[in-house]
Amino acid sequence: MIQWTSARAMQTVWRPPADVYETPTGVSVTIELAGIEPAEVHVLCFERTVVVEGRRRMPALDVAGIYHTAEIRRGTFRLEIALPTNVDTDPVDLRSELGLLSISLAKRDVEGG
Repeated sequence: MIQWTSARAMQTVWRPPADVYETPTGVSVTIELAGIEPAEVHVLCFERTVVVEGRRRMPALDVAGIYHTAEIRRGTFRLEIALPTNVDTDPVDLRSELGLLSISLAKRDVEGG
């Protein structure tokens, strides 16, 4: 027997859109996080991966109201972003502006160690 489950019920973790941009000296990751409090975001940087986790909380709604459209993702999110090259994990430049989180990492000096 085929069982049906609502797509909304299955959506427990979502993935915000992200860009990865490489220059001769570094790698930049930009993630769209509109409406998410900075305290709700955690960033982990590794040599070849950036992991970003967090949660978008929506304001409380009137219980008598009815959604007619619900396209804004909410709840827990997690991204594991593969980087195109090894990077230094210290220092990491994090900036949040206009709903975008920017993570800038310097490339690891392969020749120097």
